[in-house]
Amino acid sequence: MTPLLQEALTLAPYAVAVAAGGSAVHFARSTARHRRAADAATRRATNAERRAAAQGEEAQHLAGSRLPGLIYAMQHGAGDPTAFGSLLHQALADTDTGRAHQAVLEQVATALSEAATRSEGAARVAVQAATRSVQPLGYELQSAITKLLEAGHDDKTLELVQPIDHTASQMARRLQILGVLTGMWPGRQRDDVPLLDAVRGGVSRIRDFPRVQVPPARPLYVAGRYVEPLVLLLAELLDNAARHSAPTTPVEVSFVETHNGVSVEIHDAGPGMTPEVLHEAQRRVSGRYPVEFTGLSNPAAFGLHGVGVLAGRYGFRVSLDIEHSRYGGTRAVVQLPRTMLAPPPDQEPQHTVHRPDTADPAPAAPAAQHHSPYPVADDGLPVRRRGAVTAPVQAAPDSEPPPPRAGHGLAAFAHGTRSAHHTTTPQEPTS
Repeated sequence: MTPLLQEALTLAPYAVAVAAGGSAVHFARSTARHRRAADAATRRATNAERRAAAQGEEAQHLAGSRLPGLIYAMQHGAGDPTAFGSLLHQALADTDTGRAHQAVLEQVATALSEAATRSEGAARVAVQAATRSVQPLGYELQSAITKLLEAGHDDKTLELVQPIDHTASQMARRLQILGVLTGMWPGRQRDDVPLLDAVRGGVSRIRDFPRVQVPPARPLYVAGRYVEPLVLLLAELLDNAARHSAPTTPVEVSFVETHNGVSVEIHDAGPGMTPEVLHEAQRRVSGRYPVEFTGLSNPAAFGLHGVGVLAGRYGFRVSLDIEHSRYGGTRAVVQLPRTMLAPPPDQEPQHTVHRPDTADPAPAAPAAQHHSPYPVADDGLPVRRRGAVTAPVQAAPDSEPPPPRAGHGLAAFAHGTRSAHHTTTPQEPTS
């Protein structure tokens, strides 16, 4: 045996041991790598399961909470798709899942907003179309009733027709309010009139007009552009005051002159308002919030909404409170700035009153200072003249409330008011 072969045989066991050791190390390292890979795979699987669970919870949260909350908020005018709600898992905020959920909210908000706009537009157009179709019929009815009242029939016929005229006047007022809510102009252009005449015009358009106590006349005139809006606004406030107070209680109107203009105060003796109801009523009459037909209550109440629209459009300031009511009910205040007032016209004697005890004629008192510009009967309303045989009637003080059965003179008042001032086109003046 050669030395070389003998050396190889001697070293063979060591080579086998080294090879076995190397294999063991390799297998150990491989096992460790596989173990680490398995652990990483386990962690990835666990994280994937957690993300999947989080995404599932977020999907349920989106469908069960965020979307219904967004819909409710937008229906009540408080929807904000960019900041509404929050994720259950904030770690998903900057992920595709979080961005996808936000996109869903924004798309739903946009769709709801567009649908609400279309619905509101359709409702507004429908109401305006109905109002435009009915209003001419109301005007024709009032015109026919006026002609009937002027025809000189017997008192019994007049007594039967005048309540119809009163009802037609109230119907016309409600149609005007509906038109105003849809953006229409009240429809009448008048000359400058005394403030007291504007108040009486509002009184004549409500059902319980005998309960309203008007103040004495003052030399205050309302500019023609604001007369009809003011009459309509006061009629709604007076009607609201009368309907929400006992039929045996008064509704008192008073004037308060201020440095910046004049205020018309309306006091009722109703039960007042709860804080929640008062807050909503103040919001309606403020004129700062748009009226949405699709958001009105059922049954819908248009009066205070109409007051708010008129106030916002023409510049009246309307407020409601219960602290300063004279009768423990509600006080409504309508403030007219100086820009809405007009200077009194020149007063010249137009006729004389002959007294049996003197030969010198005495000029009649100016209407803007003490009395109405037309004869006033005992019921506080103007006298209708039928032909040339109407006897003079003793004038009643402006501050006295009209007595019961004052409706017998209501049509005369309405006709006298219409005849005393011009009625022109239904287009709103630009001045």
